[in-house]
Amino acid sequence: MSVVRPLNLNEKTDGYRGIWYCIRQPHGGAKFKYSGGLGTYPAKHQEFAVYSPEANKTFFCFGGAAKDNQIHLLHMVSYYDHETGMVPKPTVLLDKHTSDAHDSPTISIDQQGFIWIFSPSHGRLRSSYIHRSVEPWSIDKFRVVYPHYKDDGRRRFVDNFSYAQIFNTAPGNFAFFFTRYGEGSARTSLYMTSKDGVTWSRRQRLATIERGHYQVAGVSSTKIATMMNYHPDETGLNGRTNLYYIESTDNGESWQAADGTPVKVPLLSSQNPALVKDYESQQRLVFLKDLVLDENDQPVLLYLTSNHPSHGPDGDPRTWTLAQFDDGQWQFSEITTSDHNYDMGSIDIRSTPWKLIAPTDPGPYPGFAGGDMVMWESDDRGATWRRVKSLTAGHGGNHTYCRLVSNAHPDFYALWADGDPTKISSSNLYFCNAQGDLFQLPAKMDSDFMQPEKIDVLAE
Repeated sequence: MSVVRPLNLNEKTDGYRGIWYCIRQPHGGAKFKYSGGLGTYPAKHQEFAVYSPEANKTFFCFGGAAKDNQIHLLHMVSYYDHETGMVPKPTVLLDKHTSDAHDSPTISIDQQGFIWIFSPSHGRLRSSYIHRSVEPWSIDKFRVVYPHYKDDGRRRFVDNFSYAQIFNTAPGNFAFFFTRYGEGSARTSLYMTSKDGVTWSRRQRLATIERGHYQVAGVSSTKIATMMNYHPDETGLNGRTNLYYIESTDNGESWQAADGTPVKVPLLSSQNPALVKDYESQQRLVFLKDLVLDENDQPVLLYLTSNHPSHGPDGDPRTWTLAQFDDGQWQFSEITTSDHNYDMGSIDIRSTPWKLIAPTDPGPYPGFAGGDMVMWESDDRGATWRRVKSLTAGHGGNHTYCRLVSNAHPDFYALWADGDPTKISSSNLYFCNAQGDLFQLPAKMDSDFMQPEKIDVLAE
């Protein structure tokens, strides 16, 4: 790991600036595999925003950028005050001395109102960190937490984790899904739990099939759950395929498939009881987007399938797909198509109609990650979908990585960023309300509090 120590800042900055980030194409074709304003990246990070009814504020974090360097990552934390309709100057919490947006933070609020920030790492080159606010419902100052667990009687620190997904569950426990990199960048899916954020359970391996996995998790009041794809030995990361799902009703003491079949973890073989659909046999890739549990605690999985790991027409059709466990079996439906594997959206099924917000329009830079955000709705529980409106048409660059707010208030419903995916650029932060009205967070603030600007976009 790097010996460079992170700089804990706890200072205010004068506006909302998102990180610009890219992964270059390893060989041939396009310059970038994906790129742009990725302040709410990646899909395997959760959560970016949480509404607190006690404070009547939506607290959120994002991968910010330094004033003079659009690719220098800073961890930023802020809130939207639903009483005043204003936002403060964001708090710059942490500088990890990196430009890697995989290190962007995630947020959680505990039962006492303390705000927790989890700062992951991309692999094992850098350490990972956890911070807690000094005061409940406050972003003014954070302190480093030193999390640990017992393993064979030895005290071990939780100082390296990737793809952090942290949830504060109804019983008051933290449910923590994450990834650990091994030899050759193999990715193991893991789970831990804690009552206080300091003392954690022993790391539990969930899956370690061939070259590993990505996972996207979700929770309800009575269940924790995760979906995964896997990376075959022959094709590795670029061959991510298949769809798996496991859940637990006892906080990870035991795991089962959606139909109740017991599942032994870690998963070790590509053919196992957790397999939802065999996309490998169809030579289709699987890009995970969102997992939610319905009013009956049944899973709804959102993902995109593709023919090719790189962007361009070879990947078409890139299909937004819904897998739902209903009446004892998995049901599959298609929503729409996209022009890039890394288009990312979020789904809300808390009421009818169901909603999806995702960059399903190409936007000003077709063929690159993101595009124009579009709101889709379904009146029949995901069987069919209708396009409602474009949220961003004619404004900004390619909009990317829409993240639904946890326990969302209708006035601050989803959060994302934009940017120019063809070159390093500035990146603005946006949110929308439940009706799809667009607001831009202030990029430059001359006062301690400002109202976000309502943006008028081109009509459909």
